[in-house]
Order: sequence, then C-alpha cells, then structure tokens
Amino acid sequence: MNEHLKKINALIDGFDAETNSALQAISKTKKYKKGEFLLYQGEVCKSSFWIEEGITRKYYMNEKKEVTTELLFKHDLAVAFSSYVSNQPSREFIQAITDVTVSCMDKNAFQHLKINHPQLIQLDLLMTEYYTMWLEKRLFEFHTLSAMEKYKLLLKEQPDFIRHIPLTYIASYLGISLETLSRVRTKI
Repeated sequence: MNEHLKKINALIDGFDAETNSALQAISKTKKYKKGEFLLYQGEVCKSSFWIEEGITRKYYMNEKKEVTTELLFKHDLAVAFSSYVSNQPSREFIQAITDVTVSCMDKNAFQHLKINHPQLIQLDLLMTEYYTMWLEKRLFEFHTLSAMEKYKLLLKEQPDFIRHIPLTYIASYLGISLETLSRVRTKI
C-alpha cells in the first residue's frame, strides 16, 4: 500500500498552481479536543477529515456497546465512507481520542472543483482505491490473525501512538475481549 500512497503524494505534488489554490480555498483547519465528535451517528457525512495531528476512532453502537471499527492516525483520512458517498445518515461516530487537528474539506465543494480540475478526479479515484485496499487488508487480518498477531501488528504500525489509546478501544478494534488483550500484553 505504500506504493499507492507514493502515487497519491506524487499526484498532489504535481498539481498545477490553480488546482492547489482551489483546494486550499475549500480546506479548513479545525481542532477538536479529546472526546469531541467530528461526526455523530445519524448525521450525513458531508466532509472528509485529513488528520494532521492526533488520533481519532470510528465506532458504532451495538446493543449499548461501542464497537471500534477504525483507529485513524496522522495522515489518515477520517470519513464515514458509505454516508459520504450515498448522502445517507452515518451508522458510525467519528471521535477524537486525543486532541486532533484536521484539514476539513466539504464534499459538495470538492465535487464542484472536480468539474474544472481533472487532476482531482484522479485524486478521488486513488484515495478510494487506497481506502478499499486498506479495508481489504484490515478484513483479511481481522479474520486470519491471532489476537497476539493483531496486537503485534498494531504495535509495529503505530508504536508512537498506541499508548494514547484506551485499552477498551484497542480490544474492540482488534475484535478481542479486554481480558484477552491483557493476556496478550503480558506475554509481550
């Protein structure tokens, strides 16, 4: 997936001045405090959030229990994808786990820009492909790795951030019980 990120970065680096300027005009920097919500369940996701600093999580409620589906870190895109695409209410929350700084981009403004800036169509496609590959990788790991392997992989991929995430969120994200996570952590 790093190769795909290199393609995305190369495309962005190659944007002409007009495209860069147009993107800057519709991007807003926002700050969220730990615990604040970028998106509530039931709202339509009308913006994408590029994480500049901090950690967010996506989760949904299942029988009064929070189920964490994604942990998102610096340089990740936080969006309730199906809501964003279909303009339907989100089934998920997006919440700041730490203080977070994001670059927020309105979906309608971005869609309008794509009409006059074809490079943005390519960016949109590459970002969608990247998210799809990430999701496929996540599903594969979720179903094939042991609890120990999942936790080690998370430690390897996000060693600097893991200490900021409550263990209940980590256990939920990995699809294991808090007790299993505790046993795994004692063996490492």
